[in-house]
Amino acid sequence: MFDLNALIRPNIAALKPYSCARDEYKGSEGIFLDANESPYNTPYNRYPDPLQTALKQKIAALKKVPAECIFLGNGSDEAIDLVYRAFCEPGKDNVVAIEPTYGMYRVCADINDTEYRPVLLRQDFSVDAEKMLRACDRHTKVIFLCSPNNPTSNLLDEKEIVTILNHFKGIVVLDEAYIDFAGTEGFLPHLQQYPNLIILQTMSKAWAMASVRLGMAFASPAIVAVFNKIKYPYNISLLTQQFVLQSIEKEKEKNERVKAILAQRELLRNELLRLSVVKEIFPSDANFLMVRVTEANRIYQYLISQKIIVRNRSSVALCMGCLRITVGLPEENQALLEALKKYPG
Repeated sequence: MFDLNALIRPNIAALKPYSCARDEYKGSEGIFLDANESPYNTPYNRYPDPLQTALKQKIAALKKVPAECIFLGNGSDEAIDLVYRAFCEPGKDNVVAIEPTYGMYRVCADINDTEYRPVLLRQDFSVDAEKMLRACDRHTKVIFLCSPNNPTSNLLDEKEIVTILNHFKGIVVLDEAYIDFAGTEGFLPHLQQYPNLIILQTMSKAWAMASVRLGMAFASPAIVAVFNKIKYPYNISLLTQQFVLQSIEKEKEKNERVKAILAQRELLRNELLRLSVVKEIFPSDANFLMVRVTEANRIYQYLISQKIIVRNRSSVALCMGCLRITVGLPEENQALLEALKKYPG
């Protein structure tokens, strides 16, 4: 049996959350003299809705999940940090994560004084559920999975994820930042089957809003309530809420962009394979390619000299000699290919 109360840090369970003016009065009309706001420059003089009610309702319809199962953060990184702050006792608890993966899981562990236990993926970048579970002990509060994974670009095996969900008594965070490029709905349709599951998605990738900073965490209402209890009161600005509300109306345009990126991903892959500097390209379910090249460090520096910036991942576990290349516009991809053709090595 999953017992959320047994996982929450005692000080968080006992915490009396900050009560802000917009919590106490939720109406949209009236004479507002309660929050020491300026009476000028409407509507930007007012504090934003701390629970982003209108935006959550729109996202609920888009994602087909109840609004009470949605937490919105300043990027997915806020939700990652809240996982540690809610469940991990500093200096005592630990988390387990796949390796290699998104670096913020480890950074947040260090910030929150929590032991971080990386578990190496198989050589083909697949996850071994039994190995993950063996790395856990009674102080393991969270398992982090990223699917499609960054930087390896692949979806993790669904059966392995289910094994972890069914056998781990703590929180499982499944980061689906790149799910729109993977040709699958991911685990969101199964959210309510797993009370220990937190799914992270974002407006940064397929929705092309990285600078807007809106991350989404989908979980049980009980977990969302814990996050709302400890988050900063006005974590999502009015400007962000308004912009995302308007942008969600353009889902057709977003889907067309995703289709274009996927087409470019295939073209870029095929053209890269023709180049002598390219040794291997791993299967991708994301908007980027993991490319093993002949001289990763030198090629990386050469591309910088051509004002083409990729990510050098050759120092990351299992990624020796690899560059991570984001799929850009057709002309950007072509510029990359032309530069690599002229590489003097």
